[in-house]
Amino acid sequence: MQTIWLTEAEWFAILRIGLGLWWLESWRHKDKKDWFAGGGIRWASGIADKHRWPFVRRGFDLVVKPRPRLMAYIVAYAELALGLGLVVGFLTPIALTASLVLSLIYLVLMIHDWAEQGQNLMMALISAVGLFGASWRSWALDDTFGLFLQ
Repeated sequence: MQTIWLTEAEWFAILRIGLGLWWLESWRHKDKKDWFAGGGIRWASGIADKHRWPFVRRGFDLVVKPRPRLMAYIVAYAELALGLGLVVGFLTPIALTASLVLSLIYLVLMIHDWAEQGQNLMMALISAVGLFGASWRSWALDDTFGLFLQ
């Protein structure tokens, strides 16, 4: 259906690409030397240690704390992969689902710091809209190669 200027599918693609650019910026702005040395995980550990919800502290202690270097690489390269996948529209439903999950993890971890919540909430919302709006139907490698159902 044609809307103002673009089709619905193209508007959803714009949301998807914008979200991808947001993930790429998250990757770009990291001080990689400090991040991969554990700086980001130490910062997150300080937040998790004081978190008001015990399940967040326990989960962080169980999954992240024992493997800070590995988790630093997983987080950084997940952001890069999400950004690239969403911008070019490759494996888009998988990227959008992962984007939604990662955004919600960030949201829950940072729940007491409302300064961060706008970004995390909007990234989660755009991920859900892009997923349920099938944003891979336009301007995407998935559409070009017919990887997912319309």
